[in-house]
Amino acid sequence: MKLGKKRILVVDDLASDTRLLKQQLEQSRKFEVREENDPMAAVATAEEFAPDVIVLDIMMPTMDGRHLAACLAVSPKLKGVPILFLTARISRQEVDAIGGQLGGFPFLAKPVPILELIACIQRLVR
Repeated sequence: MKLGKKRILVVDDLASDTRLLKQQLEQSRKFEVREENDPMAAVATAEEFAPDVIVLDIMMPTMDGRHLAACLAVSPKLKGVPILFLTARISRQEVDAIGGQLGGFPFLAKPVPILELIACIQRLVR
């Protein structure tokens, strides 16, 4: 495991959401965060940034998070990088009812309490 701050790429079409997550995650002093608001550019951004975890919104125009996750998974530079989905389409109770997994990836319902998000990210980077 790499020492120091973990690198997190947050991909969401809403800049206000990525900005807020970046601010909250970096305040913990455990993470270096890069934002990407264009799903079509996310693979190139991820390959350049080399994140430890990629946090993806599911509902985005031009490319949804599931399609983007498939594109990320076939990149030789990103193979094995954990992906965490965030979605506002379902409730926390629905997430719990289906075991917190979507297509084999963990996911959380928005809005996500920051401590819950940090705990999930930390589990993924272990």
